[in-house]
Amino acid sequence: MSENKKDLGKKGEDLACKFLEEQEYEIIQRNYTYEHGEIDIIAKSPDNCLVFVEVRTKTNTIYGKPEDSVTIKKRKQIRKIAEAYLWEKNIDNIECRLDVMGILFLEGEKPRIEHFIDAF
Repeated sequence: MSENKKDLGKKGEDLACKFLEEQEYEIIQRNYTYEHGEIDIIAKSPDNCLVFVEVRTKTNTIYGKPEDSVTIKKRKQIRKIAEAYLWEKNIDNIECRLDVMGILFLEGEKPRIEHFIDAF
């Protein structure tokens, strides 16, 4: 696979959105940025929970699975950006959670999608 990292990430996010929509999630926003960080997907779950989704995409498992790359520092950053989103949009009194999706594109295989609900 000769895709650059940005293209691979977008391909993974597109697949993650499709997967979530098939699970009856409503995609509210993609690539929400705040300061120097970004949340890949903001969606509403079928049970009306606001879900902030970090998508990790890889083409091999040499250094672990895609979802393994969500470090403690990254988790803190995602939480901070999610709080900023709620503040900016004046949203309160709604259940929220932080999910992680790992997308693995192995050559010659169907993409593997792992959805970790309430991951941290």
